[in-house]
Amino acid sequence: MTFDSVKKVAAEFALDRAINYITKDPERNLFELLNFMEKVAIDPGHKDAVKAVKDHFKDNPLIMEQTKRIASNPKMLSNLVNSWVVNGTFLGKTKRDKISREIGVSVPQLLLIDPTSACNLRCEGCWAGEYSKTDQMEPELFSRIINEAKEMGIYWIVLSGGEPFCYPHLLDVVADHPDSVFMVYTNGTLIDEKTADRMAELANLSPAFSLEGWRENTDARRGTGTFDKITRSMDLLRERGVFIGASVTSMRNNIEELFSDDFVDFLVGKGVTYMWSFHYIPIGRNPNVELMLTPEQRAWMFKRIRKLRKAKPILIADFWNDGEVTGGCIAGGRKYCHINAAGDVEPCAFVHFAADNIRNKSLKEVLQNPLFKAYQREQPFNKNHLAPCPIIDAPAALRKMVKECGACPTHRGAEQVLEGEVADYLDILSRQWLERAEELKEEIPISEGVSAR
Repeated sequence: MTFDSVKKVAAEFALDRAINYITKDPERNLFELLNFMEKVAIDPGHKDAVKAVKDHFKDNPLIMEQTKRIASNPKMLSNLVNSWVVNGTFLGKTKRDKISREIGVSVPQLLLIDPTSACNLRCEGCWAGEYSKTDQMEPELFSRIINEAKEMGIYWIVLSGGEPFCYPHLLDVVADHPDSVFMVYTNGTLIDEKTADRMAELANLSPAFSLEGWRENTDARRGTGTFDKITRSMDLLRERGVFIGASVTSMRNNIEELFSDDFVDFLVGKGVTYMWSFHYIPIGRNPNVELMLTPEQRAWMFKRIRKLRKAKPILIADFWNDGEVTGGCIAGGRKYCHINAAGDVEPCAFVHFAADNIRNKSLKEVLQNPLFKAYQREQPFNKNHLAPCPIIDAPAALRKMVKECGACPTHRGAEQVLEGEVADYLDILSRQWLERAEELKEEIPISEGVSAR
């Protein structure tokens, strides 16, 4: 048995004990697990993150409501924490750092993979709406990418599309990798009782349901009846103890609804444990800059989410506004990257340009592509991490990188963020936001947001 194997067995044994304590008495023994995570974390940043979570729990008694719900499924809790802590942090961090030094680029903490571009809905403004609808990964390719990821210390796989539940091999591939943890962005309309039973049995896949707010806004963008189908799927999975999340697109016409007390309370009541907020980006189907947040709306959301984090038993991530927590943009292989259903390796879900394809290369090889190297060389794209994104906060940087690397658009129309009316609008909006972000940084100590993550 190798030294790493011994460490893994010892860590899993300690983890099993911590999980057992939590499930017996969540309110009393939660910190047993958090203390364990803090102790085994190798990276100082990870230790700080665990400490921040501990402080958040201490400062927010309501979070215990969510903890009790999570602890009701010991198998899923054990699988998720084992993959994140033992594999991803305890052993994976050392492996990723070693390979990063060897190849000269970062090895990300997670991969976003589209197994298929097919979808049963046609949502207005979909970021993936212009990919070819016939692209689909063979299950052998999909599984090969996951295996190569684990060899590099990556155990967190996020799935998107298209609609991942349109992919017939989805749960079979997930079942082949019980040592990895999966999160899937889904429109929630294809999860029936049989699928919910399988997900509960696997206990290593968590769905994040896409919503635009209440029924009227969700159905307006996604189709009549979608909201009711989503809530039905939520109920099926909550009843089976599957951890679920929500994924919301923050737009000019819905942010007050999305982050209202009533809507967040509704999500918590449905069993949602985490909420990912994506700012609308004018890419994909029918880009519309009028849906983008204004600088004042973005500043309002920055403040509002920090208040919600202190008041509600739910984890809320605001990706663009949380740049201070992540040290800027996480894309381009720095912490994550996107592999679409055609195999094109893109910096992120919203930058639809690629300089390499994984179908005939290894994951290690494609991570060394020139666009990712440029991303990592140019970051941070702004000194103020409240403006981390090269699409909407530093568009000149994105143009420069794409041009220098000769990266190609991965679908028709992707180049609109680089030239034309959309690009012109992004230039103006980015300048306006950077000015507001400088003011915001002076108004609010960033530590207020860090402790909530």
